[in-house]
Amino acid sequence: MSDDKIDVRNVNAPDHVTRVDRAKYEAMKAALLAVLPGEAPGMTVAEAQAALQPHLDQGLFPGGAKSGWWLKCVQLDLEFHGVLKRADRPPVRLWRV
Repeated sequence: MSDDKIDVRNVNAPDHVTRVDRAKYEAMKAALLAVLPGEAPGMTVAEAQAALQPHLDQGLFPGGAKSGWWLKCVQLDLEFHGVLKRADRPPVRLWRV
């Protein structure tokens, strides 16, 4: 296995594993964890997306390109691993555990 890829899981499809770019994953994870609060009610995904933009590596996400997809990828993986929680009812609100 190559070190430039990382396995990610999805809380909604726990048996499915996808391999993605490690650098982009780690950069998005750091940005997301930097902006999410540590308790409920948390932030909506749109609020998190806006808040993490200044934290993104412009070399990996120029102008925020593809950051929405990476946010969702990392969110679902971190939920799978119990690092993030989401509210029981819509809208989706996230916080660090």
